[in-house]
Amino acid sequence: MAIQAVVFDFGKVISFPPEASVMETLASIAGVAKPVMDDLVWKYRGDYDRGTVSAKAYYQTVLEHGGVSVSESDIERMIQIDLQSWTHINPETVALMEAVKRAGYTLGILSNMPHDFLALARSSFPVFGLPQVSVFSCEVGSIKPEEEIYRVLLDKASCKPEDVVFFDDIPINVDKAKDLGIQAFLWKSPKDARSVMRRIGIIL
Repeated sequence: MAIQAVVFDFGKVISFPPEASVMETLASIAGVAKPVMDDLVWKYRGDYDRGTVSAKAYYQTVLEHGGVSVSESDIERMIQIDLQSWTHINPETVALMEAVKRAGYTLGILSNMPHDFLALARSSFPVFGLPQVSVFSCEVGSIKPEEEIYRVLLDKASCKPEDVVFFDDIPINVDKAKDLGIQAFLWKSPKDARSVMRRIGIIL
């Protein structure tokens, strides 16, 4: 076994987590309690990340299941607040990715991401130009933890599962990768990820 590729999730890994005030603001606009909004936003996000519905259709679904409706302008506000909440990039993760690439490993991103945020990210974030392999759910029609999106990653990286290291902040995504033979680890911090890599023989 020889590690060939190191792959990172985007949200809460390359980016910082959204601030707590984001969900509070979305809930306020919708007129529902924050825990209700938090549940609805994630419960119905799959098709948005898969690229099969627009941001507007996604938020209309969220609001419908919350039993509320808002104006078109408020929906647009919610969309923009959502998009902007993921734009704060963690420089320590970027430095780690740069080190991985310099060390000669194939660098990758594997992320659930809708079309509109992907367009924003590619035009705004230099880190999106770093990886040799990038797999985004909206472009392949599959979301983590579905098997297909991991298969696309392995195919694009031209790697056996055991030769790939993957970091994600969501346990179910890590578990699915492990089921497929990928060396997957739950993301805690850039420092922790460096320790994990040293432990499994990745020299940066």
